[in-house]
Amino acid sequence: MRLQCEVEVVSRLLPTCGLRGRGRGTRALLSLGRPPGRAPGGGGGGVYLMVCTARDRVGARYKVQENIERFFTRFVEEGKATVRLREPAVDVCLSKANASNLKTFLSAVRLAHQGTDAGALPLSALVPAKTSEVEKPKAKMIITSRRDYPLTKNFPYSLEHLQASYCKLARIDTRVLCLKKLRKLDLSHNHIKQLPATIGDLVCLQELNLHDNHLESFSGALCNSTLQKSLQFLDLSQNKIKALPIQFCQLRELVNLKLDDNELIRLPFKIGQLDHLRFLSAARNKLPFLPSDFRKLCLENLDLFGNPFEQPNPLVPNIQLKIPLTLLECAARATINSRIPYGCHLLPSHLCEDLEVAKTCQCGGACLSSFIQITVTMNLHHVAHTVVLVDNMGGTEAPIICYFCSLDCYSQFLDRYLQSNG
Repeated sequence: MRLQCEVEVVSRLLPTCGLRGRGRGTRALLSLGRPPGRAPGGGGGGVYLMVCTARDRVGARYKVQENIERFFTRFVEEGKATVRLREPAVDVCLSKANASNLKTFLSAVRLAHQGTDAGALPLSALVPAKTSEVEKPKAKMIITSRRDYPLTKNFPYSLEHLQASYCKLARIDTRVLCLKKLRKLDLSHNHIKQLPATIGDLVCLQELNLHDNHLESFSGALCNSTLQKSLQFLDLSQNKIKALPIQFCQLRELVNLKLDDNELIRLPFKIGQLDHLRFLSAARNKLPFLPSDFRKLCLENLDLFGNPFEQPNPLVPNIQLKIPLTLLECAARATINSRIPYGCHLLPSHLCEDLEVAKTCQCGGACLSSFIQITVTMNLHHVAHTVVLVDNMGGTEAPIICYFCSLDCYSQFLDRYLQSNG
């Protein structure tokens, strides 16, 4: 029987026993068995506990029968236990073990200590451990050239941070998508054109860096995946993305979003839903104005430098009013204004999608496809503590869209605007 865990062997005759419980264990393989060449059968007298580590793969052996003074198993459910031996006078402290495997292993050690017949015990051969069995699981791997990229070997399944930059990758390796413990994935400076939906299966992924690739889109399927709950950092800068999907704002855990040097002609319509977002950069894109929802953001740092922002003109509205209102428009407004629950189990999916992108008038009411649209100037300091200048003239203002659900609402705004600028 074998058990992988972290082990600290502490002598009770030396003051170093004070180190116990401080997380200084060494990755080890424990085996319960007989030495090679020992005749099978008989009691448990020939059974040993062997501890192998990376420094000592041959292992240290400890007699088990009638040699255990006490088992400490108070924290066994947390994968921790201590076996106190009589001779030598040491404590074998176990941690970071699988709780179920640990309980099974301790049960076998207890039976061997009591002298149970060896034939009834789940014994293993006491042979030196393999390097892979005692080395610490690899958590981080950095690859910065095509030459170093593994073509035949799998990535270690224990990886939490993988960087594969400057590797000329045209697509994301399927082996990467099997690394379920990944928290940080850096695939910057490659030739990736499309993202597989299975990236959304990386349930622990917090940081995704796709800087300097050939991406033309970001899949809506990814926005509806488990990334909704995990992704905090996303770098899509220096790609060829023209627009982000409506579903993008489902990534509500985002804290840092980089969109610089793309071909964006608009930001996500409901960007205000990203209420955890603190750092946003979308410099050097093709943005003519900002979405109405932008005013809901609460940022620490904002960079919109180098966009061809249009000159706002509230006196030249884009009138899309349909009078009288259609039945669809009336129903949509009533549903949103009255906060009536809806979903695909109640309405056709296309109607649900329309309701998700409904516009909000200055009066607080909703409008769907019947509205008046203008652009006004907004000081970006209203949504961000630190603002990178939007142009070489030192400006910190940008045009933002405003919607009105009726002529009355637009007229009231116009009166206030003319009075303040009169």
